[in-house]
Amino acid sequence: MLTTVQINALKPREKPYKVADEKGLYLLVSPSGSYLWRVKFRFHGIEKKMALGRYPDVSLKEARKKCDEAREQLSGGQDPLAVRLQAKVEAELAARTTFRVVADEFIEKMEREAKAPATLKNVKRRSKGTPDRRRRGTPFSDNMMLVC
Repeated sequence: MLTTVQINALKPREKPYKVADEKGLYLLVSPSGSYLWRVKFRFHGIEKKMALGRYPDVSLKEARKKCDEAREQLSGGQDPLAVRLQAKVEAELAARTTFRVVADEFIEKMEREAKAPATLKNVKRRSKGTPDRRRRGTPFSDNMMLVC
């Protein structure tokens, strides 16, 4: 098992090399002097490697905790890389799905369908949140999130 003192004593070499810790966790020391945490595991018989972060941004304790979380996912029958990718895609999708984006897509669709100019004008005005004099309410903001 590695210690912080041992990690701090590591020096870069001409080629990258690994220093093992435990349970597939290792520190990759690159020739540029960066220290990168990686964990190696097998999922359905295929060897995979997952990056956990850069040392000292991710401490030894945090790297071991992340490694244990990945092992728990494996024991539950999930691929830790696929879980991470799915979370990243969901976060990206949630960040992009604002009222403004959906409204712009709707307006483009209406323009493709050749709707009447008056209809397009009303939809554009309403999508900007400009209140209608006949209706009361608060205007929409650009970063209003949609909840489905």
